[in-house]
Amino acid sequence: DLPQFAAEDGPIATRAASGKALNALASRLPELMGGSADLAGSNKTDIDGEADFNKGAYDARNIRFGIREHAMGTILNGMALHGGFIPYGGTFLIFSDYMRPSIRLAALMGQRVIYVYTHDSVGLGEDGPTHQPIEHLASLRALPGLLVIRPADANETSEAWRVAVQRPDAPTALVLTRQKLPVLSSIVTDVATAGELARGGYVLADSPSSVPEIILLASGSEVHVALQAWQRLTADGVGARVVSMPSWELFEEQDGSYRDAVLPPSVE
Repeated sequence: DLPQFAAEDGPIATRAASGKALNALASRLPELMGGSADLAGSNKTDIDGEADFNKGAYDARNIRFGIREHAMGTILNGMALHGGFIPYGGTFLIFSDYMRPSIRLAALMGQRVIYVYTHDSVGLGEDGPTHQPIEHLASLRALPGLLVIRPADANETSEAWRVAVQRPDAPTALVLTRQKLPVLSSIVTDVATAGELARGGYVLADSPSSVPEIILLASGSEVHVALQAWQRLTADGVGARVVSMPSWELFEEQDGSYRDAVLPPSVE
């Protein structure tokens, strides 16, 4: 039931695609429960048709954590440790700083906690530098035991949720955009399917030759830019390859032959 997006659907922010995927999963997974640190409308973390968990409403699935990201992360850890739940919590990527100790503990304990981090992109600007994540993606990737997924379009976002709920022994950070991104097939019709996201990195579009002259590697909101550059290089006769790399961690889990096939060592 996970949503699939076609070129004619038009551009969509990955945070919006995430909300659609979340609700598709919630209808099938009653144990999926969570919310946002006071940013549900922006993070797209509400489960449609569900009430807010509160005194006297213990069967509700939406949680209003309040503006306290570290407490949210700690509550998610407690829910995961208790068992019976797949807990998730959302905020802006920039505010992952405030909950780093609880993220680190989830990673150390190998708990299935899902973080919905939105407003990640060089395209974010109106809230100023206090809301612009710069070092945060790199610092999360550096955290041992945390699976970081930065999807390139709506279809990769659906697949990212699939990976996250099926990952029983690790927390997952979904890194999502505020601004709309084109569905990749609207740029090049015969790109690889988003199901390849589970491998962490995959060849999105390739050169006619067996070994490309140049590899354009990107994640998230920069992948469609790389794909547009690939079109221009191809038109100029340059043998180029585009690799979408939504998750370094998933890619590192693949065997060496697959990694070398995606990123041939001979291509400098």
